[in-house]
This record gives sequence, C-alpha cells and structure tokens, in this order.
Amino acid sequence: MMDICVFCGARDGGRPDYMKAARAMGHAIARSGGRLVYGGGHVGMMGAVADATLELGGEVVGVMPHALIEAEIAHRGLTELVEVDSMHARKEKMAALSDGFVALPGGMGTFEEIFEQITWAQLGIHRKPCGFLNVAGYFDAATTLIDHAVAEGFVNAEYRAMLTFAETPEALLEAFDAYAPPRSKWSAEPVTP
Repeated sequence: MMDICVFCGARDGGRPDYMKAARAMGHAIARSGGRLVYGGGHVGMMGAVADATLELGGEVVGVMPHALIEAEIAHRGLTELVEVDSMHARKEKMAALSDGFVALPGGMGTFEEIFEQITWAQLGIHRKPCGFLNVAGYFDAATTLIDHAVAEGFVNAEYRAMLTFAETPEALLEAFDAYAPPRSKWSAEPVTP
C-alpha cells in the first residue's frame, strides 16, 4: 500500500484516452489501499483522477497554493485539502506525503514536477520510485530524450533504469512495489531512508 503522488494536466487533452487513463489511475490507487496525493484541482485530468479515487472510497489529499484556491479551481470534495504559500511549498509538501511519483499526460508543469522528483531520487534526496503512465505513446518522446542523454554521457544508465514506463496503472504500481533505489549520485553506497 503506497501513497501515490500523481502529476497530470489541468486540461482534458486532445484524446479521450487521457481522461480514461486518469480515471483508471485513480481507481487503481483506491483499489491498492493507498492515498492519492495531487495538486488539488477539480479541472481536467487532475479532477478526473481525484474523482475516480474518491468514487471507489479512496482517500485523496490535494495540495494547493492559496492563490489557486482563491481562483476557485480547488476540488471541494477531497479527503483533505492542504493550503500552502507557494508552488515550491506545494511540491515539497506533495513529496513529503508520497511514497512514489507518477506522471500522466500533461504540460510544462507536469514535466517539471516529475523531472524534479527524478532528480531528487538520483541525488538521494529520497528513495521513492518515479514512473510514467505512457497513455497512447504520450511519453515515447521522453523515453527517446532520456535514452539520448544516456548515450551522450549525461545520464548514468542506472538512473535511467530507475524509471518505470508502463501502459497500465496496475503495471506501474506493481513495478513500484518491486522498486529498489539506485545508489546516490554522489555516493558509492545506497542512500538511507
């Protein structure tokens, strides 16, 4: 049972598959007995993953800066809505509340959020798994980019291997259960929890 942080779009995206995948991810988290931790919105894929988790009786914790709550995009039916002062505080709180991080299709914010967590894992700031729900090949280009960075000597293969790309939420959560963190980038030994 893991508390899973999901990063995803505040829009529906251009394919029905994206919203369907958001709902499937929410259902999988609820079925696993873990909590969903996410950005707290009621719109787009964010709203879909939260609603789907709640629909099956799962707990959902949203984390949102005051300014966005005041802009009335906060989901009002969550188990808990944590208000923070800034986007930086939001990411820090989401990371503290989570046992693993999943990116669903989304835009620049989604990319920034998941890659920050990948970097933190690489540096040994946390020992939590990071993965991508690769809906309709959405993250194929990210795989190509990361593999290119490995080939060009900018990313160690062991840090590429720590990333999970899966086509179903169940496969992603199963990989998270089996996750073994790599050694910290600046240490010969694995980091301690």
